[in-house]
Amino acid sequence: MRPTGRLHIGHWFGALQNWVRLQEEYESIYCVVDLHALTTGFDDVSRIHEDGIEMLADWIGAGIDPERSIVFRQSEVPEHAELALLLGMITPKSWLERVPTYKGQIAELGEQIDTYGFFGYPVLQTADIILYHASKVPVGQDQLPHLELAREIVRRFNHLYGEVFPEPQALLTEAPILLGIDNRKMSKSYGNAIELGAGPDTIRDMVGRMITDPLKIRRGDPGRPEVCNVFSYEKLFGTPAERVAEIDRTCRTGELGCREHKDEIAERIVEYLSPFRERREQALADRGELERLLERGAERAREIAVPNMERAKEAMGL
Repeated sequence: MRPTGRLHIGHWFGALQNWVRLQEEYESIYCVVDLHALTTGFDDVSRIHEDGIEMLADWIGAGIDPERSIVFRQSEVPEHAELALLLGMITPKSWLERVPTYKGQIAELGEQIDTYGFFGYPVLQTADIILYHASKVPVGQDQLPHLELAREIVRRFNHLYGEVFPEPQALLTEAPILLGIDNRKMSKSYGNAIELGAGPDTIRDMVGRMITDPLKIRRGDPGRPEVCNVFSYEKLFGTPAERVAEIDRTCRTGELGCREHKDEIAERIVEYLSPFRERREQALADRGELERLLERGAERAREIAVPNMERAKEAMGL
């Protein structure tokens, strides 16, 4: 995950929740990919280090255990960059041009990000995976093209130099579509995301500004829960099924006002995020320990990465 600011509820439901579960089933590796952060944020690196610490605190708050799993900074394991360079020698330019997010992100963020590093980020992404001979990669449906490119690069490498890297398989994750408070994609850059570590007053304020059914102007007007973003949050934050059904009914009849509904879901989110916020603040109380956790994680990562890198170089005659 790229360290580009504090994590929000979209990260939790989209990835982190699944990551925490995977620790129970697999030997898991979690990487603060600060090199990837440079692909679109090279012009301002003032917070890249601190954002990595904040993100680790978010992970710990969510339930990632750095003692059980390997957690580290990408830039502290130089084999990532070294393997990406070698893979770049055999990756056709046309393969990278067809990556779905390539032209889309340039259109969104501007031509200034169209650098060698941004163009080749899927190769670095491949290195991140295969450096550890990873067998499984948790991805959503929208990320499958990136993983398939990694698999193609592996097949090409193994064809040229012998069977060195296993082809990683997808662990498909079903992630709910969660919009920001303004009904746009949830994003820190839009200022429309509820952060996982947000305090109760901040959560209440943001929920209070959420967009509901535009045709329900005042209490008494019939509403349409299926188009209401506030209603879409209900099942995610543990609302009992019978209450969800009651909210659906009373919204449609006009008995339930939008303000009342927002107040109710805001308190549910406050309660849901309370344990997370406490664990996060406890972790941030000792930033030195967070640095040490990342350093120890890098040492553990290199125990796997170095011999795998040596094997790849030997296969290439280096």
